[in-house]
Amino acid sequence: MVDAANRERDTGDGVKVGGHQASSASLTSVLTALYLHHLDAADKVSVKPHASPVFHSIQYLLGNLDRKYLTTLRARGGLQSYPSRTKDPDEVDFSTGSVGLGAAAPLFAAVTRRYVDAHFGERPNSRFVALIGDAELDEGNIWEAIVDPATTGLGNVMWVVDFNRQSLDRVVPGIQIDKWRGQFDAAGWHVAEVKYGRKLQAAFAQPGGEVLRTWLDAMPNEQYQSLFALRGEELRIRFLDGAPVGVAEFVAGVDDLYTLVTDLGGHDIGALIEAFEAADAEKDRPSVVFAYTVKGWGLPLAGNPRNHSGLLTGEQIAGLRAEVGLDETNEWDRFDAASPAGILCNSRRDALAKPPRSAALGVTVPTSTGLRSAKPMSTQEAFGRILVDLSRDPAVAPYLVTTAPDVATSTNLAGFINRTGVFAPEPRRAWSADPLVKWSEGPTGQHLELGISEMNLFLLLGQLGLSWDLSGQPLLAVGTVYDPFVCRGLDAFIYSVYSGSRFVVAGTPSGITLAPEGGAHQSTITPSIGLELPNTTLIEPAYAGALDWLLCDAFGRIAAGPSTNPTAGPTEDGAYYFRLSTRPIDQSPFAAARERLGEAVLRRQVLAGAYPLVQSQVAGPVVHLAATGAVLPETLAAAAELAEEGIAAHVVDVTSLDRLYSAWQRTLRQGVRTATTPSVAGALRAAFPTRAPIVTVHDGASHAMAWLGSALGVPCVPLGVDTFGQSGTVRELYELHDLTPGSIVNAALAALSLG
Repeated sequence: MVDAANRERDTGDGVKVGGHQASSASLTSVLTALYLHHLDAADKVSVKPHASPVFHSIQYLLGNLDRKYLTTLRARGGLQSYPSRTKDPDEVDFSTGSVGLGAAAPLFAAVTRRYVDAHFGERPNSRFVALIGDAELDEGNIWEAIVDPATTGLGNVMWVVDFNRQSLDRVVPGIQIDKWRGQFDAAGWHVAEVKYGRKLQAAFAQPGGEVLRTWLDAMPNEQYQSLFALRGEELRIRFLDGAPVGVAEFVAGVDDLYTLVTDLGGHDIGALIEAFEAADAEKDRPSVVFAYTVKGWGLPLAGNPRNHSGLLTGEQIAGLRAEVGLDETNEWDRFDAASPAGILCNSRRDALAKPPRSAALGVTVPTSTGLRSAKPMSTQEAFGRILVDLSRDPAVAPYLVTTAPDVATSTNLAGFINRTGVFAPEPRRAWSADPLVKWSEGPTGQHLELGISEMNLFLLLGQLGLSWDLSGQPLLAVGTVYDPFVCRGLDAFIYSVYSGSRFVVAGTPSGITLAPEGGAHQSTITPSIGLELPNTTLIEPAYAGALDWLLCDAFGRIAAGPSTNPTAGPTEDGAYYFRLSTRPIDQSPFAAARERLGEAVLRRQVLAGAYPLVQSQVAGPVVHLAATGAVLPETLAAAAELAEEGIAAHVVDVTSLDRLYSAWQRTLRQGVRTATTPSVAGALRAAFPTRAPIVTVHDGASHAMAWLGSALGVPCVPLGVDTFGQSGTVRELYELHDLTPGSIVNAALAALSLG
C-alpha cells in the first residue's frame, strides 16, 4: 500500500507521499495475533499511528474494507495517514497521530466504561487495548495518565509496546526496559515481556545455552541493532565483540546466526497470545506487554537506523513479492474463501462484527433553567447554579457527569458535587467533614476527580464524549479547568475534538479580570484557540440569563446527537468551550434587553452569537461598541458617556464570536464558490443593523474580535490584552490595557474619524 502510494500514484506535485513500511512491519505479528485470534467484538483497540497500513490491510482481508481503498493511502478521500475515527472508511475505535495520546485514550475509555457500568448496568465485557511505539514512552502525558488515581485498578486495559528500540532519528542509546518496567510496576501495572522467539528459546534450553541468553540480555542496544545490516562472518565477528567466554563456542555450530539472534518474541504469534491471555487474567490492574520486535521485520531495511520513513525500491518490492509467492496480477487479492486462511478471515469478521450504536440520548433538555438574579453575578457562579438546577431534572440528571483536574470547588462545581457525589468504584469513608463540600465517594457519584493534569482532563472528556460508541451509553459530560491552563491540555483537547467527541468544557476564571493572580494566571490567547479550533464552539457570555440559554442549548445539541440530515444546515458536532469569569456584574441590562426585544427574539439572537444590548436613541454620529464577557460594564459606561457627547453608541453583546465568525464565513465561501456577491450573514445583520464604525472590547487578545470590522465593511478599533498581565486590581489592569470607559470612548472617536 505504501509503495503504491509513493511509486505508482501520480500526485502531480512531486511531493513525497510518505508512509512507514518499517514501523508497519514491526507490528504485523502483534496485529495478526490480536485480530485473527485474540479480540472479541466488544474490544476496543488503538493502533500505533505508523502501523495504520497494517490495520487497513487486516480490515481488507476480513472483508471490512473495499478493495478500491488499498491504493488511496494518504490520498484525498482515501485512507488517512494515521487511523482516524472520523475520516477513515473502515471502523476505527481510537484516532491516533499525535504520539502518546492514542496510547492513553483507551485507558480513559476504560475509566468511562467503569463509570457507565456502575450507573447504567454492566455492558458486554470489553478489553481496551493500545498498541504503541516504545519511543512514545518519552511523552509526558503517558506517565500523567498511568499515575492518575482515576485510572487505577482497570483490569480490562492492556498496552502492547512495540519495543523495537528505534526512534525517528536514531537507535535509542541503552535499553530502557528496566526503568520503564519499574515505572509501570510502581503505578500498579502488571508488566510482561515477550522478548525471545521459539528458536532462541530452544537454543537457551540446550546445554550451555544460558551463556547465549546472558550475552543477548547484556549486549548494548546499539551493537545489537548494528547486526541487522550484516551477514556471514562479518556478522559473527560483530556479534562476538565483547562477548563473555563460552558464547563463541556455543554459536560455533550455528550456520544461520542471523536468523537465530534476530528471533524476537514480538514476531512469535504463539508467545504473543500467551502474554495477552496472561494479561486477561489480571482482573484488578492494567497490563503492559513489552513485545520485542525488529523495526522493518522481514524487509531489506530491517533494523537500519534510518529506516523510519525509508521506502523500498521497486526492485526490493519485486523481490518481496516473489518471496511471498505473489505477482502483480494477484498481489491485491484476498485469500480464497475456501482456503484455511479465507475461512479464518471470514469467521473472524463475523466474530468481530459490532452492533450499530447511536449518539442520541433520547431525552429533552430544557431550553432554560429559569435562572435570573437581581444582584450582580459572575458567569462562573451562574454556571454552577445552572448545573445544580439541571441535576434536579429527573430526565437529564442521570446523564450528567463532571470532571476537573483538582479544581472542582474553585470552578464552582461544589453545588453539583454536594447533590450527586464523587464517583469511586467502591464506597470510601470520609474521614474529615467539610461544611461546604460533601465529598461523598462511591459508585453512584457523578463527578470524576482527576489529579492536576489538564492533559488527563481533556483525554477523559474526549472519552466521556464518545461513550455512546465505546460504551453504548451517551453522556452529558462537563469539564472545568482554569482558563489559562487550557493551553496546557491543548494537544489532548485537539485530539478529542478531532476524534468527534462532544462535551462541554468551562475555562474559568479567565482573562486579566483575574487581576490579583498576575500574568501567570491571566489567559489572553484562549479566545483565539476556541475560535480557531475545528469542531469546537467558543462561547463567552456576560450575563447569567444568556449563559443559561447557551448551556442548555449545548446540552440539548449533544443529547440530540449529530445531525444526519444533509439539508439541515450548519451543525455543531463537537465540543462547547465556555470562557467564564469570576467578576460579578449587574444583571439589569440583560433584563432590560429581554423586556425590549421579547424573550423569544432575545434568545434566538443570544444563541446566534450576538444581540443589541443597548440601542441608542441619540440623534448623532453612530458607532457600534461590540464587547464580550466581563468587559460589558465598562462598555455600557462608555456608551453612556458618548451619549452625553451626542454620539449614538449601540452596544452589542457578543455571546459567541465563533458562531458569528462561522456565519460570516459561510456567506463568504458561498459567494466565492458561486462567483456571486457575498451577503451579510443574518446573525450579523440582526446585531449590527446600522452600518457604522465599530470598537471591539475584549478581556483577551485584541485580534480575536478585530475581524468584525472586515465582516461589516467598516473601520474597526480593537481593544484587548496584547501583553502579559501583572498583579493589581481589575480597575488598574483595565487602565493598563485600555479597557476603561474613557479608553473605549477615545477608541470610538478614533473609529468615527476613520469612517
